[in-house]
Amino acid sequence: MTNDRTNDRTNDRLTVAVLGPGGVGGLLAALLSRAGNRVICLAGETTAAALAKDGIQIRSARFGDFTARVETATELREPVDAALITVKHTTLAASLERLPAPPLGPDTLVVPFLNGVEHPATLRAHYGDTVPVAPATIRVESTRIAPGVIEHGSPFAEVDLTGDRVPPGRLNSLAGALEWSGVGARVLPDETAVLWAKMSFLAPFALLTTRHGLPLGEIRTRHRAQLAALVEETAAISAASGAPVDPAEALRRYDAFPPATRSSMQRDAENGRPLELDAIGGALLRAAERHGVPAPVATEVVTDLRAAEGPRATLP
Repeated sequence: MTNDRTNDRTNDRLTVAVLGPGGVGGLLAALLSRAGNRVICLAGETTAAALAKDGIQIRSARFGDFTARVETATELREPVDAALITVKHTTLAASLERLPAPPLGPDTLVVPFLNGVEHPATLRAHYGDTVPVAPATIRVESTRIAPGVIEHGSPFAEVDLTGDRVPPGRLNSLAGALEWSGVGARVLPDETAVLWAKMSFLAPFALLTTRHGLPLGEIRTRHRAQLAALVEETAAISAASGAPVDPAEALRRYDAFPPATRSSMQRDAENGRPLELDAIGGALLRAAERHGVPAPVATEVVTDLRAAEGPRATLP
């Protein structure tokens, strides 16, 4: 990325900033650090101090239990090869103060691991054309138990990297570092398809488990008609956005999940935390309106969730 590199792995290590070392960011930071990369975790003073003192402790059947040492800062002050953004969408605007440009510039790959489909445009507007943005999605179950303490529960951690405006070699460099650390990584073409592939699965799952306060097993039995209708609407919106998906495949995937599975939005609601409702439900409705796709079920569910959130919530 920023330096000329050889095929010798010892000379191919990256300097990576991780904005938001929580469940996902903390796991990636620890694995990248253990593999020999230099990692700088950007967080608030309390979390930064905890990580500087004790490192990041990982509890994982897949990767083992280990502690990784990382550098910490409350704000990035030097160039890096890649900056992973792993905060929730609800805190994105405030968190970007920790990731200023400069030192971000054309030699830093900004990689957001956020839900929804609108954040790449937000980041490109924020940083301008000089900072390359490469959206990513991740399949993992990983939870922050305390600052610097991460429980990884899934038997996998798999990342898809994309970026229509990013040279493939730069994506391959980061994918290689992730693979070397133990994370499955793919570089995929068509940014729109990658983002909507996740959105088309996540939106019905997150919205309905949160709306009814039930795990996925009960949603797919007690509310199956509503689930199927929302899956069909989301697939139609995705197709109109340029990313055809198979609604039947989405239902098969839901049916294959353990019945106790809950969405992160549902857990946020149960714990009184802000919801990523606008990034998921709001973005879905905005895309439907933009492309003229009817979405009565999505509108009803999002409206109910907005009302439950309180007076600050407004329809898109």
